[in-house]
Amino acid sequence: MKLTNIKQTNRALEERKRLAAAPKVVVIGGGTGLSVLLRGLKEYTSNITAIVTVADDGGGSGILREDLGMLPPGDIRSCLLALANTEPAMEKLLQYRFKEGRLKGQNFGNLFIAAMNEIHGNFETAIKEMGSVLAVTGKVLPMTLEDVKLYAKLEDEHIIEGESNIPVKNGEYKSKIDYVYIRPEKAKPVDEAIDAIREADCIVLGPGSLYTSVIPNLLVENIVDEIDKSESIKIYISNVMTQPGETDDYSVLDHVKAINKHSKERIIDYVIANVERIPEDTLNIYIKDGARPVIITEEEENILADMNIKVIKNNLIDIKKNYIRHDAISLSEIIVDLVMKEKKN
Repeated sequence: MKLTNIKQTNRALEERKRLAAAPKVVVIGGGTGLSVLLRGLKEYTSNITAIVTVADDGGGSGILREDLGMLPPGDIRSCLLALANTEPAMEKLLQYRFKEGRLKGQNFGNLFIAAMNEIHGNFETAIKEMGSVLAVTGKVLPMTLEDVKLYAKLEDEHIIEGESNIPVKNGEYKSKIDYVYIRPEKAKPVDEAIDAIREADCIVLGPGSLYTSVIPNLLVENIVDEIDKSESIKIYISNVMTQPGETDDYSVLDHVKAINKHSKERIIDYVIANVERIPEDTLNIYIKDGARPVIITEEEENILADMNIKVIKNNLIDIKKNYIRHDAISLSEIIVDLVMKEKKN
């Protein structure tokens, strides 16, 4: 073996050891926000467990859910790919969306999971097998293996059925969401998810759609109780922008209050909030769609301090092709640094 290859192998081994010795982080959520964070987090630790919502019922995932009676694979697929250590060609294949014919709009990665589900007869096993194929760092787990449906009760008393309908119908009703709930109400969590929460050094909520990605996970039986009992630090990552029909005009404090309402008081130790200004040309695109920056004021910081919640503010924006996302590397550094400081204390 050439000396260069030996050095590369040794560096790879050292890197694996470093990541394996890093904090155990459980991230709870779904959607684009969660997968973005996972891409950054895997650079700092290999001890990652993503607990992902399976309440979505729209798009290609919704079609597979209805046609095959399986859990929706979309958010799961995105998280698996975010944590994958695979060739770019494989990722491109699994992200491919058909443009014509009966499969138009369907994602190949979703079909891959659907095939695994048919072969193994079990959604949890299908995800594990796909994780093995992709050499995934850490674990990706569904919040439950039960066929749950998400509902929203609005302040004007309207009830909206189905995750994909919530922002659309609420946009028509022009009311705020009072609370969300799932049916069946006593949906049981995946055992590995409970184990991961119990062993975690850090539990992260978000980033992601508040009522349709983050909170649905908290509605599964025992999840909130296990988070509450955990001695790990609990972090909420606030969204950068509001979401039309879901969190119109919400501040950071409004997001925190919604999480508390669906869980328990004092379940959050830290809030990470963005303070970076968004370029005007990009911001205007979002404003036209009804979204606004999620701002934290000094008054809110004081209120959160009274709730024993520490606020960490930083420049956390990453803009690509006019899409606003969190800066995954900056977020991951903050999270891992927090855990290391807490361990020293």
